[in-house]
Amino acid sequence: MPLKATIIPVTPFQQNCSLLWCDETMKGALVDPGGEIERLLEACKDNGVTLEKILVTHGHIDHAGGVAELSERNDLPIEGPHQEDLFWIDGLSEQGQQFGIGPAKPFTPTRWLNHGDQVSFGNVTMDVLHCPGHTPGHVVFYEPQSGLACVGDVLFNGSIGRTDFPKGDHPTLINSITQNLWPLGDDVVFIPGHGPMSTFGEERKSNPYVADSALK
Repeated sequence: MPLKATIIPVTPFQQNCSLLWCDETMKGALVDPGGEIERLLEACKDNGVTLEKILVTHGHIDHAGGVAELSERNDLPIEGPHQEDLFWIDGLSEQGQQFGIGPAKPFTPTRWLNHGDQVSFGNVTMDVLHCPGHTPGHVVFYEPQSGLACVGDVLFNGSIGRTDFPKGDHPTLINSITQNLWPLGDDVVFIPGHGPMSTFGEERKSNPYVADSALK
């Protein structure tokens, strides 16, 4: 399987920025570069990866705060999130002040993503799933061959995303998880936006918010 991945936690929120790359071409993408651009570029160098693009799951600053700088410095296209998160991206500088992370520039994605779209780098192609609830424009990236998903703040090991932000919605989030993620299969390994990795099967057994037993 050509897809390789490593996680680089960034910002005071310890957000899991994922470096994904094709092992056949050594071309890759950074998912949710929230900040600490030098560290992210060093990780690319250490792994011998040539960056092709930036992928964004949603517009919160810990996930999107470094996107504009990284794109401008390395002339990289930006793909994602869904256009419903435009208001979050437009407010990145205000988010930076609110959370004390520092200035973050808004950006316009090269390509907004919709459910059913695909993104690619090297010989790797990932499916795009629109999974609103945490934010209205949140997307998930899934690679069927390796069974790996980058789910942002939709789902965590033992928890789910917050829904108390503007345009967040708890029933919508539960629906996104059960209708979009679970059908991909219990064996899918996922990288969450924060914390350790897990599988959909494990969360269906033990996650107090979305376990099968909790939703009956």
